[in-house]
Amino acid sequence: MRPASCGITPEGWPTIGITALTALVFACLDWPVPAVLALALCWFAFHFFRDPERVVPTAPGLAVSPADGRVVRIERKPDPLTGEERTCVSIFMNVFSVHVNRSPVSGVVEQIRYWPGTFVNAAYDKAATDNERCGYLLRGEDGAAWTMVQIAGLIARRIVCRVSEGDALERGQRYGMIRFGSRVDLYLPEGYVPSVSIGEQVFAGQSTLATRN
Repeated sequence: MRPASCGITPEGWPTIGITALTALVFACLDWPVPAVLALALCWFAFHFFRDPERVVPTAPGLAVSPADGRVVRIERKPDPLTGEERTCVSIFMNVFSVHVNRSPVSGVVEQIRYWPGTFVNAAYDKAATDNERCGYLLRGEDGAAWTMVQIAGLIARRIVCRVSEGDALERGQRYGMIRFGSRVDLYLPEGYVPSVSIGEQVFAGQSTLATRN
């Protein structure tokens, strides 16, 4: 049995270090209130940038969730990378969710596209066209095309991309993250149907999001 573990994503260490150092300085200066506030921010940074290990399903013909959070939309709409109309599952992450994103299936990254934009609430529909976002076209092992779109939220100001075009990803493998509240849209290829419902909580790399007909 593999023991449970919860690491910290590399992007979190600078924030954790700065807040911890600030708390220490305030404590040495005998400023208790600022020290406690800085310590609280340090705790929040540890919580926000946590990166737990996940047990990834191995059964064929399924896709796992690319993000932690709540399913807020399931609808047909144009894929921003291919232009084809597809079923899109939208997952909203609040500031208390794990923000590390994972690949829904095994495949190769064929295209990455970044769009600058605004920072309206990621739960709103216009966030998919107005907000800062990054799209990934992933070609699955069965030849199916999957599109993942990271959408920055109201507070988020940076989308982290850890892969390049041509990289191979395993199902459940980490490919990036979004800081401080955001959303991920997953466009399903034809032949796959959602296995979740609106309002359901899902976990990146672990919850089954779609299955093949």
